[in-house]
Amino acid sequence: MLTAEDTNATDRPLREFVRDTLRTRIFEGYYEPGARLVERDLAAEFNVSRLPIREALRMLRQEGLIQDRSSRGTEVAGLSAKDVEDLFDVRESLEVLACRLAATRATAEDLKQLEDLLDDADRFLAKGSIHEAHRANSDFHDAITAIANNGFLRSALEPLQGRMHWLFRHVSDLPELIKEHRELYAAIASGDPDLAAAQSASHIGKYREQFPEDPPAAETHRKRT
Repeated sequence: MLTAEDTNATDRPLREFVRDTLRTRIFEGYYEPGARLVERDLAAEFNVSRLPIREALRMLRQEGLIQDRSSRGTEVAGLSAKDVEDLFDVRESLEVLACRLAATRATAEDLKQLEDLLDDADRFLAKGSIHEAHRANSDFHDAITAIANNGFLRSALEPLQGRMHWLFRHVSDLPELIKEHRELYAAIASGDPDLAAAQSASHIGKYREQFPEDPPAAETHRKRT
């Protein structure tokens, strides 16, 4: 459990710790779609005031991971088959642009960061740390957006990141996913924006085809009581 004391060793705001913890619980199936998130209960669990809880929930709401229902309050959002299709449409448009820009703007330091994340994913996978491998893969995509260095693009992608990461937590063939990411890295490192854009479109299209008509609800974990 995360408490206020856990933040003493870092300068990150408490609301971000709460957000990250709740986001991870959603990704890993601790909270399933429809699970209620009550400010009062979360404040007691985290041993903090309601303010950082409220701020964390606001950020998760912007990411599309939670929603407000008049009769039930705040609950974890689910995704319909149409939601998944729409998400892939938007993701393809925005991430292809991000990779195109990254190919022309990436510094040697940026490329090293991407390579390190790929190595992290491989290392975690070899250790059987599946959640950490997924996190490294998600961070890889986020890093590409940062390297693109376009504020409007980042603002457009940020509300979608949570849902996209949640979807890709359900990709079962992690070695193949990491292989695809290495190919995407090579395209970006080449400095050829057309090659990077084409590789990104191919990568996204491949995983669009793999998702079933009924999107996954959650992993095998269950919400604890």
